[in-house]
Amino acid sequence: MDIKLHKNDLPKDLDFGNKIAIDCEFMGLNFLRDKLCLVQISAGNSDAHIIQLDRTKYEAPNLKKILSNKSIIKIFHYARADLVFIKKYLNIDIDNVEDTKLQSKLIRKYTDKHGLKDLVKEFVGIDISKQYQSSDFGGELSSAQLKYCAHDVVFLHKINDALNKMLKRENRINLYKDCLRYLNTRVNLDLEGFQDDIWAH
Repeated sequence: MDIKLHKNDLPKDLDFGNKIAIDCEFMGLNFLRDKLCLVQISAGNSDAHIIQLDRTKYEAPNLKKILSNKSIIKIFHYARADLVFIKKYLNIDIDNVEDTKLQSKLIRKYTDKHGLKDLVKEFVGIDISKQYQSSDFGGELSSAQLKYCAHDVVFLHKINDALNKMLKRENRINLYKDCLRYLNTRVNLDLEGFQDDIWAH
């Protein structure tokens, strides 16, 4: 893997093409308390660009420009969580999203395992370690942490393509697209404190 760490923002002239994989790391899972630390991006060429954000300002114009570009497809795994932190701390909306966890839950009904580790094992044939999932991403990053962060994005292109083929084959692709259209609304509900299922009786 080609792993590059960038402090505060991406270099100005990086070209990722029209489809990128994205993941984020936080200080915890409560967006009201725990800050966004890292954003990882991969163009799908075994590359991982890891941006360690300035958590006092969150001024990252080059990163924000790419994330806000509606013509670029952005692949996440569990986009709901990442988009909440991105909107709160980077103050941007993201459109043209794909979500491998959502895809998996709609089509892989032969299992209840929809984590990234499970998807990588099935579709890439690699057993990745999640040992550093719960670690401090707010300070100096170890080589093991950087490798963990890279694993969270470098395989998403292949997984996304495979799951979309399955969704089309089983005639669930339109249902998936409908779910994606609701995603930013679900993020806004989370930000307003509505984390329960508002459709429940």
